[in-house]
Amino acid sequence: MYRIPLADIRGGSPVDLLDNYGEQARKLAHASMEVFGPAAGLARNVALPVADRISRAWLERTRNPYLDEIHMLAMRLGIAGVYALNVVFEWGCTSGAFETAQGVQLRRVLDWGFPKLGENLIVAHQSGPAGDFHNITWPGIGSIYQAVARSRFAAAINQAPMRRHGPGIGTDWLRNRFAVHKGGGMPPAFLLRQVFETARDYATAKEMLCNAPIAVPVIYTLVGTRPGEGCVIERVENDFALREIANDRVCAANHFLSHLNGYGRGWLPRSNDSGERARKADALPMHTIEADFAWFTPPIANPKSRLALNANAATGEFSLIGLAGERQVSDVFRLEQG
Repeated sequence: MYRIPLADIRGGSPVDLLDNYGEQARKLAHASMEVFGPAAGLARNVALPVADRISRAWLERTRNPYLDEIHMLAMRLGIAGVYALNVVFEWGCTSGAFETAQGVQLRRVLDWGFPKLGENLIVAHQSGPAGDFHNITWPGIGSIYQAVARSRFAAAINQAPMRRHGPGIGTDWLRNRFAVHKGGGMPPAFLLRQVFETARDYATAKEMLCNAPIAVPVIYTLVGTRPGEGCVIERVENDFALREIANDRVCAANHFLSHLNGYGRGWLPRSNDSGERARKADALPMHTIEADFAWFTPPIANPKSRLALNANAATGEFSLIGLAGERQVSDVFRLEQG
């Protein structure tokens, strides 16, 4: 079983994390090519360099505040795909905020098609002007997908549904990609990093996640430290919908459940089981939610699951497992505050 490390990079950045785990990052990048099967060589030699050029140009045009850092990550790794990987947004997730006997809790599963993610997780102890936080991440990544800030908040990203435009999924995907590169908002995972670095409390984090312009639609799950501080924030580029905790929980998968669902020609959930996963989370009995990872069962557990997380923002304590689908591939990582 893989033992998830805790890396202290307070006062530094993800570049320092990469310096300490560079070989692990390269192995992870090469393993990611496996998803392309026989076309892996073509993806590595042609598609990734093109994607890098497009992604870099977009980050430069939109003046991403972390661009210098991404340049350093790309230079340190010396392989194609770093710029593209830092803006990629192709996964499914299930998340929820739950009012438990131990306080408001975040439950989160990240689903992603890339292999070996569960076996290469790292918990990075980072800091910003607002204080310290723990980022559950991988070397070579500059953004945040899920993190915990003691006495402030915890949060995670779910991919939003795909905006519909016309006759088919392929056409929709291409038009959405062109729309991204025309926009000027922050990539959602970089906005989440900015929130962890600068927001001093739950209310400030919620305001930033609701109102900051973003590059693509996204779903955030946010929990605070006091009763009732838990919400799902559904976002499009310049609008939001807020779903607060009700009847002890609020949950999200990869589809909208708000007025945003009526925008334009509608939306396509990122996976066929998005509704089923959300219904399962809504129906989980509280004793299961409070029993470590007893809640991690199908369809929340699925072939693309890569991590599962339990987090308490009030105490800063959390538990984490790396996954290869429904199979656990790491020891349980527990951060307990003294």
